[in-house]
Amino acid sequence: MNSIVDSRTPSAVAEAERYTAHNYHPLPVVIAEAEGCWVTDVDGRRYLDFLSGYSALNFGHRHPGLIAAAHAQLDKLTLTSRAFIHDQFAEFCQRLAALTGQDLVLPMNTGAEAVETAIKVARKWGYQVKGVPDGQAKIIVAADNFHGRTTTIISFSTDEDARADFGPYTPGFEIVPYGDLEALADAVDEYTVAVLLEPIQGEAGVLVPPDGYLSGVRALCSQRNVLFLADEIQSGLARTGRTFAVDHEDVRPDMHIMGKALGGGIVPVSAVAASREVLGVLQPGQHGSTFGGNPLACAVGIEVVKLLETGEYQKRSTELGGLLHEQLRALMGRGVTAVRGRGLWAGVDIDPGVMSGRQASEKLMARGMLAKDTHGTTIRLAPPLVIEEDEISWAVRQLAEVIGAA
Repeated sequence: MNSIVDSRTPSAVAEAERYTAHNYHPLPVVIAEAEGCWVTDVDGRRYLDFLSGYSALNFGHRHPGLIAAAHAQLDKLTLTSRAFIHDQFAEFCQRLAALTGQDLVLPMNTGAEAVETAIKVARKWGYQVKGVPDGQAKIIVAADNFHGRTTTIISFSTDEDARADFGPYTPGFEIVPYGDLEALADAVDEYTVAVLLEPIQGEAGVLVPPDGYLSGVRALCSQRNVLFLADEIQSGLARTGRTFAVDHEDVRPDMHIMGKALGGGIVPVSAVAASREVLGVLQPGQHGSTFGGNPLACAVGIEVVKLLETGEYQKRSTELGGLLHEQLRALMGRGVTAVRGRGLWAGVDIDPGVMSGRQASEKLMARGMLAKDTHGTTIRLAPPLVIEEDEISWAVRQLAEVIGAA
């Protein structure tokens, strides 16, 4: 490892700051290599990754099976556009449809694109199937949501950092408190075409709704002829101990919205999956993406779905998540004021009298552990699902020592 004097990190950070827009506030670490749960910076220092690219790296960095699939596809075909069909497309869509229990799949690239797709499809369904008057469709969303950063999506955000100064805003959305079924029911009217929710709110601090909320949303949507759109971009694909977070209440939404881990940490892959009645409203030319469902994305996505079909990662998340939450709860009252989450996903509120979430993240980084703060005093923990018990215990010890609870 290089000495502090010889460190390449300060100059690398300075160069990044010089040539990029300041739309993020990253920790001052410059990563050069990674394997499994561990990353190595430009100075040769290793860190345990406890963020997993906001759940994009559920299967760890450079999973051998996923890397092999990408390498093999790179030697054959990478892009055709959707003007043609390629030999990886059908299998990817078929496997993902089966995984979700839906009929059809529409692949895109980023999570925000998948959410935009869900919004467009829901509105079109509302006009063509439900019979809502043209231009009157309403979608109900939850306060403190995070569904992406496009102009339409930030129009229904309650986070001023995401929303302020980007207007005029897109109409057609109503915001209700998260977890409040009564408020949701009151908001549904004859113009409502969909309810768009995160089954667990990630950016808000890993907020888990009250028991019965998701099943209540499902029942309400069925009764009122409204689509339930579940944004599983962060919560899905084994992160919470089930394939999807809605599975904890045995709920099947009208549309699964997926991203992040679907690309295996290699390529951006997102998708929506729904019934033939819902996705069937789209006709050629009405929606698309040049790169959506490209051969490289599909080849990696096929292997991701195969990993999920084994149930191994859901089981790991359940068992190791139990260990993580048990150890985190032991810090309550000792510098930690709240612990939330499910599976290998946790939001930890640091006592503001001890330090901020940013300070905790920086101190953890100095100890060789990477996590990230949100909303001032909260840090989010989401290690790759390939993590081991001793690595979880080591990470929680670092947190304990940082906040003075050791």
